[in-house]
Amino acid sequence: MKRLLLLSSLAYGLLLLGLATLRGGLLALALPLIVYLGAAILYGPEKLRLKSTRTISADRVSQGALVDVTISVVNEGSRLETVLIEDAVPQPLELIDGESRVFLSLPPGGTVELAYTVRTKRGGFEFQAIQATASDHLGLFRRPAALPAPGKLVVLPEVLKLRRVAIRPLRTRSHAGPIPARRGGSGVEFFGVREYQVGDPFRWINWRISARHTQALFTNEFELERIADVGLVLDARRRSNIESEDDALFEHSVHAAASLARAFLSDGNRVGLLIYGHLLNWTFPGYGKIQRERILQSLAQAKIGESMVFNYLEYLPTRLFPSRSQIVLVSPLCPDDLPTLVRLRARGYQLLVISPDPVSFEAKMLGSQAGAELATRIARMERKLLLHNLAQAGIQVVDWHIEKPFDRVALASLGRTPQWYRAVGLEA
Repeated sequence: MKRLLLLSSLAYGLLLLGLATLRGGLLALALPLIVYLGAAILYGPEKLRLKSTRTISADRVSQGALVDVTISVVNEGSRLETVLIEDAVPQPLELIDGESRVFLSLPPGGTVELAYTVRTKRGGFEFQAIQATASDHLGLFRRPAALPAPGKLVVLPEVLKLRRVAIRPLRTRSHAGPIPARRGGSGVEFFGVREYQVGDPFRWINWRISARHTQALFTNEFELERIADVGLVLDARRRSNIESEDDALFEHSVHAAASLARAFLSDGNRVGLLIYGHLLNWTFPGYGKIQRERILQSLAQAKIGESMVFNYLEYLPTRLFPSRSQIVLVSPLCPDDLPTLVRLRARGYQLLVISPDPVSFEAKMLGSQAGAELATRIARMERKLLLHNLAQAGIQVVDWHIEKPFDRVALASLGRTPQWYRAVGLEA
């Protein structure tokens, strides 16, 4: 448009100047410009009649997978002398192969295809319309158009396979599962001794104690194992998370939450997810593979945010979680989170805190800057005191240095070995 305006102004100016001065040379100079403009008008692009389709090799993939995107554009109108077709690749998808734009001539009925490959990162992505810009050979007239070609891609977080995670909520549900129910019955681990009742298996009789009482028999009682309600809380507050140019502590928290959700659901528990940050993103509790898919979809969309209300854990909506159930908080933690967590523990909730270490993460970012070592030592002492106070309140805390894979940390800190398994020396 600027080029057209410049040429038009120049030709018009030469004509006026030639007529005003009656000099034929100036009029002759304006003639090539007029011819140039006439040719551009004559061969300029008409209204674009393009039809586009988009094909994505998968609409649901895991983080780091490669996805192929193919775009087909058909010209249903007149010939286009030059046309630029380009597709905007959503950020932060990384284009690793192919081209997302092409510049060519397109005859009537002609078809052009664009194909490229992207490397995925966690998130939900929507591909917008394709931009087409036709112009004449001289580049004076341009006619843009947006071609609808919708497409969606969901990239799920990385999920590690964890062994059984040991939790001990004060309240369990009625169905059989892997969690000790704090009640006697038929189970695996020894719970106590009671008087023999008709129907008890003879192999459960405790002959040593029965020998001390000639009037009665006593039988061993084992601890019932049931499923439980588990509430996963992912801390998405900006004030508690640290980001660098190529990494973010929040991403490790998301992966840990996804792995824990899979482990709890695989054991048959009822699991709900709350993403606590800019807003409250609540996934209603459920069971099985369908619930796992819902949780992974929510975690794929999770983002860090700020809120005047939800900047502090004291506004955590505890009514979402059944009383005396298990709450698992995945958070780097802030110093002012301690009173809220202690109150939750006092109300009867069993708390497990998975805390990615922000001190080590930030110290790695700072490197050998002046004063970084002293600041790191002070921050580490403050964090150690915070974790100690949580442990003193009866809250189980896993201090996770993200350099170590989460599955190994979970196995070392959360794995539960049955008593009979330890008794025969098979714990290792």
